[in-house]
Amino acid sequence: MATSSDRHRIRFTVHYDGRSFHGWQVQPDQRTAQGELERVLAKLTNGPCAVIGSGRTDRGVHATGQVAAADVPLRWSPHALRRAMNALLPDDVWVADAEMAPPFFHPRYDATSRSYIYRLGLASEADSPFRAPWCWPLLRPVDLLAMERAAERIVGDHSFKAFAKAGQEERGDRCTVTEARWAPWEGIGLEFHVSANRFLHHMVRYLVGTLVDIGLGQREPEEMDRLLAGEEGLETSPPAPAEGLFLTAVTYPADAGTKPPRRRGPQLVP
Repeated sequence: MATSSDRHRIRFTVHYDGRSFHGWQVQPDQRTAQGELERVLAKLTNGPCAVIGSGRTDRGVHATGQVAAADVPLRWSPHALRRAMNALLPDDVWVADAEMAPPFFHPRYDATSRSYIYRLGLASEADSPFRAPWCWPLLRPVDLLAMERAAERIVGDHSFKAFAKAGQEERGDRCTVTEARWAPWEGIGLEFHVSANRFLHHMVRYLVGTLVDIGLGQREPEEMDRLLAGEEGLETSPPAPAEGLFLTAVTYPADAGTKPPRRRGPQLVP
């Protein structure tokens, strides 16, 4: 559905500190990132203003690249709306940029790839109050080579059913992962970089929890192949803590939103 004649669609990139949020999606009687954005936009537009994001993040998960969109009155330019929103938003949500979007742009359904980073603290500095809230302060040495060998096995088209929280069967379980690698994190530890066309519920956290157990010598790298193959009786490690996970980027084709959609989905207007 295109925007109405008195409104246009604006696209945002949103940062938020997930520690005090019950995830992205609006929930009754709970504080969420989407809820804060809709609350502020309702004030600025003098009425309900739905915000659609590129996808949900779980309770405690952060974002530096969440993409969202809303239909707002024509009097609001992207620049003016961004400034007004940031003046009213709480300190743990920030609109990094805003731009005009095509009339049919949908942050979730038009996305072709999403990227996450997970931060793993290995040095004692990771336990600092200025680091620990945004990483997993493991504070133990790991076998990076074993973790890299296991991460390589994740790339490609696989069933990630073993790495999804129960109750996701209706969504399907196949994902195409284009990147899965470990990189240094500022001398403090490691970052796990992962990109895919889609992610299942808690998928990244289950992957990281399993990779860390491999790095601690509690599992073999080859177990990743067996988990991806759905070997009966074999389970992943517990999920890594939410505080280390960041949604960092969402990718779209150049013509996203320029043509009416063939699929049905949530609309931007209430």
